Amino acid sequence: MRCPFCAHDDSQVKDSRPTEDNSAIRRRRQCSGCGARFTTFERVQLRDVTVVKNDGKRESFLRVKLEQSVSLACRKRGIGQERIDQLISGIQRQIETLGDSEIPSGRIGEMVMEGLRQLDSVAYIRFASVYRDFSEARDFEEFASTVRDVAHD
Repeated sequence: MRCPFCAHDDSQVKDSRPTEDNSAIRRRRQCSGCGARFTTFERVQLRDVTVVKNDGKRESFLRVKLEQSVSLACRKRGIGQERIDQLISGIQRQIETLGDSEIPSGRIGEMVMEGLRQLDSVAYIRFASVYRDFSEARDFEEFASTVRDVAHD
């Protein structure tokens, strides 16, 4: 594993343990070159998945992009990182077990929407505002009224 500090390509694993939701192995490493310590995560990847964007472009599925989107929607909401990681791992598992090597980006967006809807209504509305491209306050009002209706059912 290459050191993120000095780029030396040899490090020793000092500690390994599963993450809270058992979806990955957390490893503490120490660089043999500069002695710096850093953490890596090892996850199971069932298959390579290609995301098909709305404009037809294709790119590899990257968990980090999913993490960034969900984390931004959940920012300052008091949602524990463990719950966010569980949501992300669940979505990634769904994507990898669909059996398809390609998935439309809209399908991923819907998975995120469903997960956030169950997790936190404000994070759900935040994500929806970007995903559904809200352009006016009225768009928020209309969407928020449907969230209230779902919450009271």
